[in-house]
Amino acid sequence: MFAIQKAYLEGSLGKGKWSNNIIAGLVVGVVALPLAMAFAIASGVTPQAGIYTAIIAGIFVSLFGGSPVQIAGPTGAFIVLLSSIVVNYGFEGLQIATMMAGIILVLMSVAKLGTVIRFIPTPVIMGFTAGIGVTIWVGQWPYFFGFPPLPYMAHFHEKLWAMIQSLPYSDLPTLGIALLSLSLLLVLPKIPYINKVPAPIVAMIVATVIQAIYQFPTVLTIGSAFGGIPQDLPEFSVPKLSFDKILSLIGPAFTIAMLGAIESLLSAVVADGMSGTKHESNTELFGQGLANIFAPLFGGIASTGAIARTATNIRQGGNSPVAGIVHAITLGAILLFLAPYAVYIPLASMAAILFVVAYNMSDVPRFIRLLILAPRPDQIILLLTFFLTIFTDLVVAVNVGVVLAVLQFMRKMVNTIDVHEASSAELSAQIRHEITIHPEIMVYTVEGPLFFGAISAFDRALNSIHKDPKYLIIRFVKVPFVDLTGLRILRGIIEELQKRGIEVLLSDVSYDIRREMYKSDFLDILGRHHMYRQFESALHKAEHDLALKEAREV
Repeated sequence: MFAIQKAYLEGSLGKGKWSNNIIAGLVVGVVALPLAMAFAIASGVTPQAGIYTAIIAGIFVSLFGGSPVQIAGPTGAFIVLLSSIVVNYGFEGLQIATMMAGIILVLMSVAKLGTVIRFIPTPVIMGFTAGIGVTIWVGQWPYFFGFPPLPYMAHFHEKLWAMIQSLPYSDLPTLGIALLSLSLLLVLPKIPYINKVPAPIVAMIVATVIQAIYQFPTVLTIGSAFGGIPQDLPEFSVPKLSFDKILSLIGPAFTIAMLGAIESLLSAVVADGMSGTKHESNTELFGQGLANIFAPLFGGIASTGAIARTATNIRQGGNSPVAGIVHAITLGAILLFLAPYAVYIPLASMAAILFVVAYNMSDVPRFIRLLILAPRPDQIILLLTFFLTIFTDLVVAVNVGVVLAVLQFMRKMVNTIDVHEASSAELSAQIRHEITIHPEIMVYTVEGPLFFGAISAFDRALNSIHKDPKYLIIRFVKVPFVDLTGLRILRGIIEELQKRGIEVLLSDVSYDIRREMYKSDFLDILGRHHMYRQFESALHKAEHDLALKEAREV
C-alpha cells in the first residue's frame, strides 16, 4: 500500500512543487491547531490529546492512506460518541476502543469493504451528521455563555431545558469574548485578501490576547480548566488491557470504525472532486486503521479524514502526502515552542469555533432542500435518523437509518421485477427471426433480480397459468442475480409445476447464476439437461421431445 503513496510523491513532486506542498502543510497545520483543541475539549479530554491525534493521524494517513491530499485528525463527527465513551469508560476506555476501531478498519480494508461503505444512503448520512451538529451546538452553550457547569445528564431534552434555564446566569465577559470570536469567524472569510488568513486561528489569537491583557477571572481558559498544555511531544504509552474491557467496548469500537470509515471516504470523495485525483477506498481504510491504532498509543483519540482541512490543503496547492506530513510537523513545532501561551486561550473562543463547525456539519440549506424535494420515504429516513441521533445515540440512529434504507431499497427492487408470458411476436422481434410457439409450449420471460423479496412476484406469475402446457421455458433474459433464498423458492415452484406434469426448461441463464445453481442442489430437481444458454436451444429441445411423443402416440 505504501507503493501508492510513493507513486503520488513521484508524480506530484517531480515537477518542482515541493514549495506548494510545504506551504499548504504549514497553513493546514495552523488551521488544525484550534480545531484539534476544540474537538478534544468537546469530547471530554484534554486539548493536547487533540493535537497529539492530529500529529500521529496526519503522518500515518499521509503515508499509508488512499488519497494523496487527505488530512486526518480529530473531527466534529466524533464529539458526541467520544464524550459518551469518556463518561462511561474513562479516557483509557476511549483509547482501547479507538485501537479496536483501528483494527476493525484494517480488517474492513482487507475484506475490500471500502467501496460498499461509500454507498450508505444520503438521507442516513445527512440525518446523523445534522443530528451531531445540533448536539455539538447545544453542548457548547456552557462554554459560550459562561453559565455555571451543569451535572451530567444522559438525555438531550433534559440537558437542553437545564441550559435554557441557566441562560440568565451567563457571564458577560465570557459571552463578549464568545460573540467577538463568532463575529470574526463569520466576517473574516467574506473580506477580500484577509480571507486568505484562517479565521479560526485569528479568532483564537484575538480572544487569547484580550484574555491575557485583561485576565477576566470568570472567563474559563485552557490554563484554568486543564492547567495548560505540556510543552512536549507525545510519549508512547500502552493502555491497560483486559478481556472484560475489550468485551464491553466492542460496540463503541465498531461505531467509531463505521463513523470513521464513512467520514474518511466522504472526505476522500470531496477531495477527488476538488483536486481531480482518484482515491483508493480500501487503502484509505487501511491508513485510517493504522492511524487509530497508533494515535491512542501516543495519548491521542479517534481520528478520521477532515473535510475542511483537506479542502484547505487543496486550495493552498497541496497535491501530495508531503503536505499532510508538514501539517503534522507544524503542529509538533507549535507544541514545542508556543505551548506556554495556551494557558490564556478562552474556552469561549473554542466554543465559537465549534458553533461554526456544527452549522457546517449540519449543512442546513442541503438538509432543508432534501426535506422538501426528496421522496417521502427518504424524508422519513432523514428525520428519523436526525431525531434518533439527538434523542438516543449515534449507534441507534445509524443502525435504524441503514436498516430502513435497505428495506426501502428492497421495496424498490421488488417493483422492478417483471414476469410475463412471451408471445411469438415478442420473441421474433427480440431474436430477429420468425419464431412459432407450439400450443403445448409456454414461454415466460423474467426481467429483474430474483432475490428473496422479489421471488413472490415470480411465484404469482407462474401460479396464474390456467392451462397446463407440456413444456414451460423460463427465459432469464435480464436477471442479474439469484440469491440462495430465491433459488430455494424457485426450486419449490419447479417441483409444483412438475407435479402438474409440466416439464420446465431454463434458458438465457448467465454464467454467475449457472455457477450458483451448480453449487446448490437446484439442478437435482430441475435436471442437468434442462438448462440452456440460448432460448433457441431450449425451444428446439421442447419441440423435439414433443415430436417424439406425438410419433409414439400415432
